Formats: sequence, structure tokens, C-alpha cells
Amino acid sequence: MTQAQVNWLLLSNAALGNFLAGTSSRIFSVSLPTVANSLDTTIVGISWAVISYQISQISLSLIFGRIGDIYGRHTLFGLGLIVSALASLACGLSQNVTQLIIFRMFQGVGASMTQSQGRALAMEAMSKESSGKAQGFMTTAFHTGVLIGPSMGGLIIDYIHWRAIFFALIPIAMCAMALTVLNRAKGNVPAPSPVADRSIDYWGALLLIGATIALIASVDHRIMESLAPALRVGLILIFLAVFGGFLYREKTTPSPILDLSLFRIRMFTLSGLALLLVGVAQVMIGFVLPFYLQDVLKLKPSFIGLMFVSAPIFTVTLSPLVGWAVDKVGPRLPATIGISFLASAGFVGSYLRTDSHWLSAVLVLMLWGLATSLFFTSNHTAMITSVPTEHRGVATGAIYVMFGLGTTFGVSLGTLLLTSSFRYFTGDPVATPTAANPEMFVRSMNFSFMVGGCMALLAMLLSALRGERRAAVH
Repeated sequence: MTQAQVNWLLLSNAALGNFLAGTSSRIFSVSLPTVANSLDTTIVGISWAVISYQISQISLSLIFGRIGDIYGRHTLFGLGLIVSALASLACGLSQNVTQLIIFRMFQGVGASMTQSQGRALAMEAMSKESSGKAQGFMTTAFHTGVLIGPSMGGLIIDYIHWRAIFFALIPIAMCAMALTVLNRAKGNVPAPSPVADRSIDYWGALLLIGATIALIASVDHRIMESLAPALRVGLILIFLAVFGGFLYREKTTPSPILDLSLFRIRMFTLSGLALLLVGVAQVMIGFVLPFYLQDVLKLKPSFIGLMFVSAPIFTVTLSPLVGWAVDKVGPRLPATIGISFLASAGFVGSYLRTDSHWLSAVLVLMLWGLATSLFFTSNHTAMITSVPTEHRGVATGAIYVMFGLGTTFGVSLGTLLLTSSFRYFTGDPVATPTAANPEMFVRSMNFSFMVGGCMALLAMLLSALRGERRAAVH
């Protein structure tokens, strides 16, 4: 495929799937209190609907990435759209929180099927010289969904019903399915990768699912707080045992889910670790900011919502330009500069005070948005193009595993640091962080921001050491 030959139909198909994933990842978040009241459950109960989605998406992304590499990415992508549409319908029809948790898990299954294939399909829709542009388009598509999802969800809840937030996802999935069928009718379906052994390592898949679930449960503060101390230790031991079994299985089986030799590729390994740390840093910097704005600065929720639009606007508008730059200079420089903006956001946030102007928080969000636009397009390009073509599905799946684990780690670490520092500053060993004591709350928040900035500096180092000027394309 030459520079001028772009399969726009396939690229649009992949981008619409990514837009669906971005929208569904955010549209539910604004409805949590309303859904909890409607289904007569608590915030803890409704949080399991969030956890079940995360567990299925993270634990299955690598597996579906491997299946797509073997049997064809476009086929699995289309099946994922069907699963997503049916799961969204079922979520909207849920009569109790247990049903919603189960159907949200299936929504995560559909998301893992589409997202583990989408970015690889986008690369196959364009020439290898335009890999960065392909990832730029995909990042823009995803974050457009992130941008409109919360406001779209709020309007639907206010004027229709919370169930309609799930029904609204179905037309998007159906449009993507129509493009999938049209692609197949026109013969635009990429051929499966030339894999020597086309068997699936089912035992490895089961071990990977078990290890991922145990790891997420071990680092998710909501799950750990619900368990007795002995069960917490047992959960960690289960993770170590199952993960060790997974590594042994992958090392000895002829057709592994995850080819461990991929980690000998410095570009792939360091890019993955940088992504993990960026996920941690982003959440540590961002998760407490809404509480500061609403409970300390006393801003209205509607105004806070407008403030938070600033970050995805940067990502949506700049990602295609970043993709063009990646094709010219390689992924290392723009990705590393992007992380520097994230570190700056953390350090600026560490100087926020109880009487700071709201523009200071906007500056943090703008730096965060610049970091997202520069880093994700560059880093995703590096991870996918650094591996042989027959492993691109696995590399794409690894992106969502590493970032998902990073955000989960970030929430747990951020909560731990905020709580520990609040107790230290107040001198109360059992205190819970609250803006009722604004001075101590802000000091604790500053510490969390500072640690998040330091995490970003470590990610910068890994990004700078990732290797050659351009990722190798096989």
C-alpha cells in the first residue's frame, strides 16, 4: 500500500468502534448515583458494575488479541460489536444490580474484542509509513467519545431515563456493524496473519484470566476493603501462584497466548512500562481534582464539567498532528515530551491552595490534555509497530492491559497516599480525608499530586530509553 492508498472504509470502521468504546467508558460514570437509587443499591453495590467491566476488559484483551492474530482481526472485531450491542441492550433492561453487574461484564467482553483489534486494523488500513497517522485517528476517535460521553449521559438522564444511556450505544454499534458488513462485501477484510501454529492455548488463557482477576482484586481498594485481612493475604498468594503458572505455561507451550520473547524487544517493553506508569500518574493527578473544585473552591458541578472538557479537547484536536509528527521523527521524542507535560501537571497541582483561582486547576487540566495527545498516539504506535505483524493483535491487547492496570493501581495508590497523608497532617490515625478540613485536605492532595508527578518522571526516563528513532516495522 502506497502513501496515497488509504482504505478509508476500514479506517472509519475501526475508528467508529473506538468511538463506541470511548463513549461507553464514560457515559455510565455520570449515571452512577441515579442508577444506584433506581435499583435500590448502595454506591459500593453499583461500583461492582464498574469493576466487572474493568475485569473482563483487562483480563480478555490479550487473549482476544491472540485470537485475532490467528483467525482474523476483522471477524473478531465484528463479533465484538455484536456482543457490545446485545450487552448494552441487556444493561438497559436490568431489573436489579446483580443483573447490571453481569451484563456490564459482557459489555467489557465486547469492548475487549473490539479494542484489541481496532488499532491493528487501523494500521492495516494505511501504509506502514503512516502508522502514526493511523494511531492519531484512533486516539481522536476514542477521546471524542470520552469528550461527549458525560454530557450526553447527563442530558439523557435529565430528559429521558438512565436506561436510555445504554440504549443510546446500540445505534453506534449498529452503524459500526454496517461498516463491518460493507467492508466484507467489498473485500476490504485483511487476511489473517501468517501464524505457523494456529492452535489456542486454552490453559494459558484460563491462567491469564485468573491471574488478571486476582491482580485487579489485590490492587483495587474497594475489593480489598471488603475482605478480611487473611483473605487479602490469600488473594495476593493466589495471584503469585497463578501468575507463576501462567509464565511457566507460556514458556513451555508451542503456541502461547503471550510470546514472552516479545519482551526482548526494548521498544515494546519500555513503551509498555511507560504506559503503565502514565496510567498510574494520570489517575493520581486527576481523581481527587473534582473534590477539590467542588468541596474546597465551591464551584458548581456544571462549571466543573465545562472545565474538564479542556483536557479531551486538546487530545481530540492534536492527536492527528501528533500522528503526522510520529511518522516523521519516530515515537520516542513526542511521547517523552508528552510525559513531561503530565509531570508538569502533577507539580503545578502540588502548589494548589485552598484559595487558588480556578484557572490554576484549568492549567493542570490543559497540561494533562497535552500529555494525553502527545503520549498515547506516539506510545501506541511504538508498541504495535515494534512487534512482528503476526503479533500486532497481542501488542494492541497489551496496550489496554497495561493502561487498565495502571489506572487501577493509580486509584488504589492515590487513595492510600491521600488517606495516609491526611492522617499524618491531622494527627488522627483513623481520620478519613474530607474537605470539611480544607487545609489538611489540600495538603494531602498536594502530596498525591507530587508523587504522581514523580511517577511521570520515571515514565519519562523509560520513554527516553525505549530505543531507536523509529519503531521497527515488520
